[in-house]
Amino acid sequence: MKAIQFTKPAIFLFYAVACINKNHSETIKDNTTKDTVVAAKTVISDTFEAGKVIPAVFCRANTTQSYALYIPAKGNNEAMPVIYFFDPHGAGSFPLQKYKALADLYGFILIGSNNSKNGNDWSTLESTWSALFDDSQKRLKINDSRIYTCGFSGGAKVASYMGMNHPEVKGVIANGAGLPDMTHAGNFHFSFTAIAGEGDMNMTDLVAINSSLDKTPTRHRILVFDGKHEWAPENTMSIAFTGLQLDAMLEKQIPLDEAFISHYIAGSKRRIDAHLKTNNYPEAESECRLSINLLDGLTGNVNWFKEKDASLKNSPVYQKQWQAKQNLLAAEQNTKELYMQQFQQGDVNYWVKTITNLQAKAKASTAEGAMNQRLLAYLSLAFYSISNQLITGHRDKEAQHFVDLYKMVDATNSEAWYFSAILNARNNNANATRDDLLKAAANGFKDKDRMMQQPEFLNLGTQINLVEIESLMEK
Repeated sequence: MKAIQFTKPAIFLFYAVACINKNHSETIKDNTTKDTVVAAKTVISDTFEAGKVIPAVFCRANTTQSYALYIPAKGNNEAMPVIYFFDPHGAGSFPLQKYKALADLYGFILIGSNNSKNGNDWSTLESTWSALFDDSQKRLKINDSRIYTCGFSGGAKVASYMGMNHPEVKGVIANGAGLPDMTHAGNFHFSFTAIAGEGDMNMTDLVAINSSLDKTPTRHRILVFDGKHEWAPENTMSIAFTGLQLDAMLEKQIPLDEAFISHYIAGSKRRIDAHLKTNNYPEAESECRLSINLLDGLTGNVNWFKEKDASLKNSPVYQKQWQAKQNLLAAEQNTKELYMQQFQQGDVNYWVKTITNLQAKAKASTAEGAMNQRLLAYLSLAFYSISNQLITGHRDKEAQHFVDLYKMVDATNSEAWYFSAILNARNNNANATRDDLLKAAANGFKDKDRMMQQPEFLNLGTQINLVEIESLMEK
């Protein structure tokens, strides 16, 4: 296959998450906030059921906007902290279902936007935030000094953007991605918690952001879990929630809770012991740094972690393992640069061999295995980006090559099958189009409006029975 030329945005997009929001560079500036204040409270006339995820609460002032809501089982009888969630697919209920037990444990109201999703520009997202924030503030008892945002993937960039542009946000949890594009770590008015799976293609980006924040006064921490590009497991998110509680104690927004602090310290020491028993010194040291970040200024017991951290860093075992980790990260970056060159070549045999090799090595429960998981995720994003550009430009023959690679590297990604369906529809192959759409639905595709309005599918009419496929999609 002959070399394919791409525009620069397609090439450099691979370093970001798959849900980049449009027109971001026109609206974001480092360390700036909008002149917004917490809305004046009105008499609360709504009674929402506690202890149950409510899928859609429609905003009174703008009924095109809605949010999922979870009030802790104890009820909303007093002002409570709130976390606004942003899912990249606009699935407001998903993170609430996942973390409702934590809401009960910590006493947080959880709100998930049903409108914020991949592809929205920042102006649209500002409108979503305005409607979401204003409506929830007027209908719920919310502690105005404890307003937080949390998002996954593109939603993490939304959560960060809201923190950077709205002074009422006191903490940001960024899961699977970091700051909005073209922005940098700075002296933020909010705490920043980064979360990533070991196999997440954005893990190295979050590590870099965390390192940059080390040079600023911003209160920050990073949590890494055994997983891929996905919402964090409950036990990891629990530590992020713990961080918000400890932040509030440090800021004297809530009373110092010695029992809560002691419980955290005991858990952290157990995690350090577990890492040392498996001879994972860098992870033990990371746990020490996390606890130092969370506890400094709150308790004298932080000195135990400081002493342990210094001891670990002086250990020859730690130094050897740390250097091996740095070498692995450098190898990962070099491999990505090699892939960048190969994107232009279009050599099928190269990619088949490369993908097969990565998939085999990614199964290992080792640091190298996690690196190969990240490289697979990186290629998935790269093939998505190139395929999308070529399909949009109606360069179908070239697009087919990359869509085939996309399906090979990430066979459970619904978008790969959706792209394949578009190309088959352009070739008037109704059976293949229908089969691909069914696979997209089986792998979680649920953007019904997009599918029902796709011109290529409409042209095939009843041959593919879109209504039936729509009925099979997840709610």
